Amino acid sequence: MRVLAVDPGLTRCGVAVVETRLDGRTRAVVAEVIRTDPDADHADRLRRVFDAVGSYLDDTEPDVLVVERVFSQSNVRSAMGTAQAAAVCMLAANQRGLPVHQHTPTEVKAAVTGSGRADIIAPVRADKAQVAFMVGRILGLRDVPKPVDVTDALALGICHVWRSRTRAGVSA
Repeated sequence: MRVLAVDPGLTRCGVAVVETRLDGRTRAVVAEVIRTDPDADHADRLRRVFDAVGSYLDDTEPDVLVVERVFSQSNVRSAMGTAQAAAVCMLAANQRGLPVHQHTPTEVKAAVTGSGRADIIAPVRADKAQVAFMVGRILGLRDVPKPVDVTDALALGICHVWRSRTRAGVSA
């Protein structure tokens, strides 16, 4: 399975292609950031994200697009830009006939670190550093991926691959 995973953002949009090899191991094929100029026209920025994701879809031929589900933020303007970036990514995949899935940040953290939400006994939450460490370990990388947008996209891809394998009855 090959997954194009997107951590949506209007200024920085993390993009990763993650795949499962025949031996069951997960590897990163692409890990990059799409950047847009915050001073540019809003519609032009969305078009830049749309075009870039379309190029990744065409060049890497994934089986599915996975986008982090946008959650409510206290900064409404930032949340709107993130939601709009997610929407243009989903549209690019839809135009190519690819399925689109979403996972919440909590689902992703739980899949990658085992502690995505507060536990009843001991409230433990995975932080960005723990997620980055585990992404590097899972993918066999010498260095922790940077920036965080790339790490989040890789974690999202890993989450989807593992969840798909579990649903299919294959152990991760």
